[in-house]
Formats: sequence, structure tokens, C-alpha cells
Amino acid sequence: MLRVEITVLVLLLVASAVTVFVRRIRIPYTVALVLAGLVLSFIPQMEVEVSSGFILSIFVPPLVFEAALELNFIELRRNLSSIVLLAVPGVILNMLVVGAVVALGAGLSWPMALLFGSLIAATDPVAVIGIFRKLGAPQRLTVLLESESLLNDGTAIVLFRLALAVVISGQFSLVEGLVDAVRVAFGGIIVGIILGWLISQLIARINDHLVETTLTTVLAFGSYIVAEDFFHVSGLLAVVAAGLVTGNIGPRGMSPTTRIVLENFWEYVAFLANSAVFLLIGIQVDLLELLANWQTILWAIIAVLASRAVVVYLLSRLGREIPNRWRHVLYWGGLRGAITLALALSIPAEAGPERVTITAMAFGVVLFTLLAQGITMDTLLKRLGVIFRSRDQFEYEVRHARAIAARAGYEQLNKLHDAGLITSHTWENLRERLSERLKVLTDAVQNKLHESPDLEIEELVTARREALRAQRSVLANLRRDGVISDDAYQELGIEIDSALEVGLRSWAERMMYGLEMPEIRQLLMVIVQGKDLENSLQALTDAGFSATQIRAGGRLMQESHLLLIGLPEGKLETAVITLQAATRNRVEFVSSPIEGMEAATAMAEPKQVHGATVFVINVERAEVF
Repeated sequence: MLRVEITVLVLLLVASAVTVFVRRIRIPYTVALVLAGLVLSFIPQMEVEVSSGFILSIFVPPLVFEAALELNFIELRRNLSSIVLLAVPGVILNMLVVGAVVALGAGLSWPMALLFGSLIAATDPVAVIGIFRKLGAPQRLTVLLESESLLNDGTAIVLFRLALAVVISGQFSLVEGLVDAVRVAFGGIIVGIILGWLISQLIARINDHLVETTLTTVLAFGSYIVAEDFFHVSGLLAVVAAGLVTGNIGPRGMSPTTRIVLENFWEYVAFLANSAVFLLIGIQVDLLELLANWQTILWAIIAVLASRAVVVYLLSRLGREIPNRWRHVLYWGGLRGAITLALALSIPAEAGPERVTITAMAFGVVLFTLLAQGITMDTLLKRLGVIFRSRDQFEYEVRHARAIAARAGYEQLNKLHDAGLITSHTWENLRERLSERLKVLTDAVQNKLHESPDLEIEELVTARREALRAQRSVLANLRRDGVISDDAYQELGIEIDSALEVGLRSWAERMMYGLEMPEIRQLLMVIVQGKDLENSLQALTDAGFSATQIRAGGRLMQESHLLLIGLPEGKLETAVITLQAATRNRVEFVSSPIEGMEAATAMAEPKQVHGATVFVINVERAEVF
């Protein structure tokens, strides 16, 4: 067996190689990782011993927290009835149907069959969500699948613990079981909400993106540990609740820089955790054991597919209406993964000899869902018409690709000519024809953009985003080389991050229609409450104003943000009206960015606008990123 550090390095290298490789083939990244793990399992030195507790306490919290962090609470609330039906009664029904099928078909005892039904009810749609994001699936469908998975994982773990207690003790009380299940589930949610709210309030009072990111890391693992070890409630549901609170309340107290750093950090952590989990799934599989239990595994697969059909096609009709095409996707997207295997591996020896059979069945179902369902999901989405690409978008992609390919050919021949590998005579004969073809193809792309304004706006947004990211990179280099100080880097970085977060589309629309940014003549400083920040920035940007978040702060439990707004000549009243219309709480107009800053206060000129006293600073020149 390799040393631990060498094993970790090998796994990271394999994960990186797989990531690069899957871009050339049409299978999900997670599926490719499992296949790579299967290959590694044949190498004796790559034997890896992983406990169920290690998976649940180290890998699962960051995966669940990152997913919950990205969930929009408004969308979650809109679809709450459907999600709860799938995640609570759906899991119970799943356990009963699977238990009945494997008990009658595979010959398992009823207690062990129900135990298997509970652990196999936990879904893991990571592979499917990756396809959704790549192809642009409807947001509501993504929310349904991801939210169901987050909640049903917690429900499945609660049911698994109850079923395991019955298997070991041989005793069961329905009333005690229900009371304990409610205590564990709701206790975990309450712990997560409290810890998430406390960390969000703390983040609102700290203006350091490194510390704020560290606090979210503490929250992700800490909420699990506190719930499990101190209160003996559901750690997974605690992480879900903490992630939801932090993702929907926390950003109000964060600077744009912090939000971007946080998003990138958790994307990377989720990548590491996913890579490790799915590689380990492949490595842990014993193909000989699976072959020896192929009949029971077949019954398990039939049971899982049948129970999923009952839950999705029957139970989901009781909630908010879901299109039939989406039901097909929800049915086929019920993949199993890390939590199912962690629960299977956690069954103690006291459960009896059927423990080995259940573990083999769990591995078999996980492999089937990942390989069969994961690989075919892309095709299913396209066949059902869930992923719709307009004819204009397809035509633009074809024309754009032709132009890029033609340019690459032209540049390659030019390099060969410069290197003396093609004679000047041949190059001169080809150059004119290639140039003409390149011009025709480039004009075809431009014509398609003019015909489809939405496509042109999207391209402008992409160009603007890449330009701002390039500026951000240069600023980092300047700070590293000592050309600018940390303070200058932070101030300039906030400006760029604000431009990246808000207003890209409105900027693109102004560019497309030839609307120049008016020259800024005055600066207006305002303080808005945390709940009004996003609406304020969006409203100001849509109205054509440049607005930058300077800092975050607040007293007691009230978050506040200082905004610096650039005003063109004669636009003060419009800016004030826009702010007042976009905010629910009182907007505070200030005379200086920092209390006690006499120079700025002296420069500020008070004016009366709509019953409010505002302070503006006249400027000779202003630059906007």
C-alpha cells in the first residue's frame, strides 16, 4: 500500500487528468471518475481503506454546503410543496417499496430489506446537475432535483438509523420512532439555522474576504459536528440549513470581492470532494463480489427503478404542477452516490450475515445509476426537448466555429511561411484566397449577430467579463511586484468586482445600441441597508448610473453598505428617486465615506431633493471600470 500522502497526490493527478479528458468525450465528469477508480482498483498498491464516518464527516459536509449555498431561497420556497413531498413522504415510500421488492425477490429478511430501502433512498444528482449547468436546463428543474437530493439525504439518514436500531435490538415502537425521527430532523434544521445566522451576522461586521471565507469553512464542518456530537441530531440537515441561510442572507453583508472569492473557493472545495468521493467509489468496488451477487443486485436495481417511478409519477402530482417531461428527467436523474455507500459501509457486524449482501447491492445500484443513468442523461434531456437551443443560436455557433477554424488555418500557414517551411510563392498564392474566405466567414458571424440582438448582447457580456477578469489579474500582478500597495489593490479590486457582479447586461445593451456612458460630474454617497443592497445596485445600473460598494458595516444586528454613485450633469434627482423606489428601508445620505473625514465633508455640497438632504461632491474627472 502506498503512503497516504503519495496516494492523495496520485488521486489529485488522476482527477485533474480525468477533468481534462472528459472535455473531449460525452460522459459526465463524475462517471469518468468512477471508471478511473475502477481501473485503479486493479493496482494492488492503490488499496485505500475508507470508513463510513470519514466519508460522512469529511467529504459530505462541503458537498452539501456548497450545493445549499447556491440554492435560491425564493425558488426553493416556490417549489417547496413538491420538494417536501419528494424528500419526506417520497423517501418513506421509497423505503417501503424497495424493502418489499428485495424481501420478496431477493429473499432478504424484512428488517434488513427495509434497512436497505432506507440507505438506497438517498439520491446524489451531482453528475446530472453538472449536465444541467453545462447545457442550460431550466432553473426550476435544477432546483427541484438538487433541493430534493439535499433534503432526502437527511431524511434517508434518519430512517436508516431507526431501521438499524430495529435490526440490532429486534424491538420497534412506532410512536417512539416517529418522535425520535422528528426530533433528529427538526433539531438538525434548527441547529443549522442558528449557526448559519450567527456566522452571517459575524461576516457582516468583518471586511476581510480571507477571514469571511474561513468562517464559512468553519460553519460547513462545525454545523455537522455540533449537530451530531453535541445535540445528537441530523448533521446533514444542519449543514443544509446553514448553507441555505449563509447563501441567502450572508451575501448582504459581504463585499463584491468576498462574494467572488467565496464562490470560487467553494467551487474548488466541491471539486476536490467530488473527485475524491467518486474515485473512491470506483476503487472500493469489488467486481468479483458484485458478480457473485448479481441476482440480488438485479433485484435491487429493479426495486430502485420501481420505487422511483412510484414516487415521481404518483406522489409528485400532489404538489405544484410539474411538466411530464420534467418528471421523466426527475425519475431518471435519481442517481445514488456517496451517502448510500457511506451508510452501507456503516452497518455493523451485529446486523448479521446479510450485511455483506446489502453492501454488494448498494455498490451495484450506485454503479448502475452512475454508469447507465448518468451517461444517458444528456441524450434524454435532448430527446425530451428539455434543453432547447434556438435555430439562431445553433447557426451562430456554426458560423463562429467556421470563422475561428479558418483564422487558425491562416495563422498556421503564416507561421510555416515565416519558418521557411512554405515558399513565398505558395504562401502568396494561398494568402489572398484565405484572407477572402476569412472575411466572408467573419462577415457571416457579424450578420448573424445583427439579426439576433440577444446573441450580440451575450457576446458583449462575455467580452466585458473577460476584460474585467484580465484587469483583475493585472492588478494582482502589480501588487505582487510591489507596484501598488495592498490598500490600492483592495480599492481597485472592489471596483472591478462590483462591475463583474452587477450591470454586465445593461452595459452590453448600451454598447450595442451605441449609447455612450455620460460623463460623471458629481459623486453621491449613500448608505443602504443590507436587504436593499442588491435591488439598489441593480436599479442604479439599469438607470445608467455607475455605482460602487465601498465598504460594509452596521451596528447591532443591522447590516449597512456605503455606495459611491457617479452622477452625470443634471441627474441627481433621478438618482435619488431611483434609490427611494428600489429600497424598502430608509436611505441615509452622507457627506463623507468615513466618519470624521473633514476634507470630504468640506467638499460635499448639501442639496434638497424630494424632502431629503443629500450631499454631492463635484468632480473634474472620473474613471469607471
